[in-house]
Amino acid sequence: MPKLIINGAMHELVEDVITIGRAADNTVVINDPSVSAHHAQLQLAGETYWLKDLGSTNGTHVNGKPVTETLLRFDDRIRFGAAEAVYESDATGSKPLPKPEEIEARPALVSVAPADFAKAAAPRGGPQARDPLRAGIFVALVMALLAFIGSLIAVWLMRAPGL
Repeated sequence: MPKLIINGAMHELVEDVITIGRAADNTVVINDPSVSAHHAQLQLAGETYWLKDLGSTNGTHVNGKPVTETLLRFDDRIRFGAAEAVYESDATGSKPLPKPEEIEARPALVSVAPADFAKAAAPRGGPQARDPLRAGIFVALVMALLAFIGSLIAVWLMRAPGL
């Protein structure tokens, strides 16, 4: 059974139309000066309620946003003026999901490409496709290594006696 909890007081929602306000003729009476005499109305819509603000002075907010009309969901936070409330439906939002049925996977008997399928070309060079940045780094490293070896040979020849 859906419930509206206002300032700690629980109100079970059993009627199709529920009025909320400060006046004594409302279904749910909230004794708060920020609540209008006829502040809001709840209308049963399926298994939940549709909330409608009745032109209240201080407005109605759901989850921090001002609303004129909205469908309530499990655990919505509602504010009528300054009065805080929480909507709890039949707790359908808190039930665990049903267990999925097991599905047996079977391989296809025939594999046919769709009529609009376009074959994609394989990348050039296969999985080891050439990368220009990698090739440039490799060439630079080889040149640096050759320059280093050349400088070692030059230093060795400068110190070599009698050659």
